[in-house]
Amino acid sequence: MEEYLAWATIGLALVIVELLTGTFYLLVLGIAAFGSALAAWLGQGFNVQVILGAVVAVAGCYLVHLYRVKNAAQQMSPVDAGQPATFESWVDRGARLARVRYRGASWDAVVDGDAAPESGATLYVLAANGNTLKVSPRRPG
Repeated sequence: MEEYLAWATIGLALVIVELLTGTFYLLVLGIAAFGSALAAWLGQGFNVQVILGAVVAVAGCYLVHLYRVKNAAQQMSPVDAGQPATFESWVDRGARLARVRYRGASWDAVVDGDAAPESGATLYVLAANGNTLKVSPRRPG
C-alpha cells in the first residue's frame, strides 16, 4: 500500500471515531494524518511525513485546549448542580470529607466552606467528580 493511502486511511478512521466521541482531539489527529498523507503524496520522505503530522497534531491539540479553557464558563453546568443531598456523617472532619445521602444512595462528599453540618442537614451539590460529590450548605446561584 502506498504511504499516502495508509496515512489517509488512518486520518479517515480517526475522523470517524471523533464523530462518536465529540472531543475534537481525534479530529485534530485525523487532520494531522491527512497532512502526512499530503506530504507522502508530494513525495516527501517518511521523516518529513512524521514531523509534519506531529507538528500539526501538537499545534491543533494546543489550540483545542485553549478553546476549551476559554469557553469553560459557557459549558453546560453539571446535571447534579443545585440538587439537595442530606448530610449523614463526617468521615474526616479535618479534610472536610463526609457521607451524604443523594438519589437514594450514600455518597462520599467534600464539604465546601467552613460550615459544620449536623446529621440530617440539607446540603446542595456543586459538582460531581467521579463518585465523590462537592457539596455546600448554600444553594449554587
